Amino acid sequence: MTEPTLTYIGLGSNLGNRQDHINRALKMLAEVSDIEVARASELIETTPLAQAQQHKYLNAVAELRTTLSPDDLHKTLVNIETALGRIRQEKWSSRTIDLDILLFGQEVIDSPHLTIPHPQMHLRSFVLKGLAALNGDLLHPVIKESVNELASRLNGCDFVSNPALPQLVSIAGVIGVGKTTLTKKLSNHLGCDVLLEPYDTNPFMPDVYAGKKELALDSQLYFLTARVEQLNHNTLKPGQIYISDYIFDKELIYSRETLTPEQLTLYEKIYEPSVRKVTLPVLVIYLNDSPQNCLVRIHKRNRPYEQKIELRFLETLSSDYGRLFADWKMCPVIRVPKSEDADIQHLAEQIRCYTAGRFVVASGAKQSRPGPPR
Repeated sequence: MTEPTLTYIGLGSNLGNRQDHINRALKMLAEVSDIEVARASELIETTPLAQAQQHKYLNAVAELRTTLSPDDLHKTLVNIETALGRIRQEKWSSRTIDLDILLFGQEVIDSPHLTIPHPQMHLRSFVLKGLAALNGDLLHPVIKESVNELASRLNGCDFVSNPALPQLVSIAGVIGVGKTTLTKKLSNHLGCDVLLEPYDTNPFMPDVYAGKKELALDSQLYFLTARVEQLNHNTLKPGQIYISDYIFDKELIYSRETLTPEQLTLYEKIYEPSVRKVTLPVLVIYLNDSPQNCLVRIHKRNRPYEQKIELRFLETLSSDYGRLFADWKMCPVIRVPKSEDADIQHLAEQIRCYTAGRFVVASGAKQSRPGPPR
């Protein structure tokens, strides 16, 4: 006798009596002799993906045990959708019911008509929230991370991919956290281009670290100009992966810590039109080691102009980064405690999963750059 496979499906409806459609779909599934509906998550209301002008969805996740094959289960779901009045139109169209196989045991299937795990489930908070309520420790068979971990990366948002735009992955963190080392390792593993901060070519920075505050604005404008040039969305190629050893949004963090009020006013006037030229990241990898460890690395690498950096400054930067990512809604964020402990192969495989395309915020959050709190 065939052992049943633990399976999870996503249910959604945004036409008619949404809750009734979901309940009827669950009832019809339970009536199939080869399917046992074990339990279902609570209903979650969501904004349509891709900002489509439609009614809101009700969504849920159901846990099944089935002796059907993945193909036969897929056919069963399609038949139920048809019986409940779903009319198949263009992508993102409204529907009475939508039934998707999210996970089928730990199987990985990539065929012309069926992909398991669901290729976008790690970008959907409403899916991961429902899954987490049923089994938060469940491991994604491709990404090799738990449902709870995947959900934490989205900050309550849902994302959809656009493969026609550049695939920018930004490594973030304070000075000395190991961003450049990690960037180069990941680039070598993935065979992609790197975009490195122009520290060594900034003629003002050594003097600024030496205490010449009057040159702080010149230094920040040098970095701003270089980063806008590097990340310009007219320069980066569609569909190609790039890894930068910085996140553009650090501009406001550092400017607000190093500039005088008068300098900052002028800087922000220049910053605002510049930011519109910059490619948004599809993924951030946030290195979040302690300021003490970062200071040790700074002293160890022995760049002369950095030796006067104080622990208090790194602690302030660390707090600013923490606030930035606490409210981050631009793209998923993978948090890595220490660059030395990073599993490069595992991170590279995850990057491949998250870089199918540029992500567009789909759950009511604005697709824009959040400024760190003042």
